[in-house]
Amino acid sequence: MVRAQRPRHYVSRPALVLLRPLLRYSPTRDAYVLRLIGNARGPVFRRERRRAQREHSGPERRRLVLG
Repeated sequence: MVRAQRPRHYVSRPALVLLRPLLRYSPTRDAYVLRLIGNARGPVFRRERRRAQREHSGPERRRLVLG
């Protein structure tokens, strides 16, 4: 039986520290899940690794037509 993968929620490091008593790390998912019921139900959390993008100050190149 194939199950649909539960969506991941990206959470900041301080939030994970606060939620630590409720969560455990699952190496098969490479994410944190709720203790006791996390194998089958509940949210799946990953540490936020994405960085905020800086504002681009150069010329707009997406619509630039060369020719």
